[in-house]
Amino acid sequence: MYAVIETGGKQYRVEVGTELEVELLQAEPGDNITLDRVLLVADGDESTIGMPVVADAAVLAEVVRRDRGEKLISFKYRPKARSRVKKGHRQELMILRITDVKLGNKSAAADKRKADADAKSERQRLEEAAAKQAAEDAALAAKLAKASAAKTPVKEPKAKADSKPAAKSTGKTSAKPAAKTAAKASTAKAEAAKTPRAKTQSGAADAKPKAAAAKPKRATKKDE
Repeated sequence: MYAVIETGGKQYRVEVGTELEVELLQAEPGDNITLDRVLLVADGDESTIGMPVVADAAVLAEVVRRDRGEKLISFKYRPKARSRVKKGHRQELMILRITDVKLGNKSAAADKRKADADAKSERQRLEEAAAKQAAEDAALAAKLAKASAAKTPVKEPKAKADSKPAAKSTGKTSAKPAAKTAAKASTAKAEAAKTPRAKTQSGAADAKPKAAAAKPKRATKKDE
């Protein structure tokens, strides 16, 4: 709910909790005052317009403090008359805080208090539900951890006697393949040693005819 009020020749749109600056009124800081010139009151989709003011409507406000506005300069000048007038002005103001907007039996402050109480109760209800759910989750997690710990079997260490026969059997079986590989390697070395000699002998036999064929060529050159 909000209202439009008139004070000091100006109009202001106000609602509960609004702070505004108005021209000086006959009141002291801390006093509660009532503003009767209410031009409009709106509550949701419903609105009441005054002609010029709304009947049975009032705006309650609390005086927060007194203040002064910014300094304004007024300067008057008349040409060819040697007239110059300069003045300064600061308006006296009053700070108001709106506490309630009333229209007949309706009160904006009461509606706001009810809404705040409902929101607070709803928040408390949600917090309690969240705390309850967290406690249930913690209890379920503890129960599952306890059940899993009871089901897991304990591993027994293997006996040392089982490893010794396995080591002996592996030693016996690996001896035969090692002997076979050694015999194959020796035969391969012997064959490799024979093949280079044969190649060298054949190479020497082939080289002799070439040398013999080259000697007559040198003799023919000398004869010439």
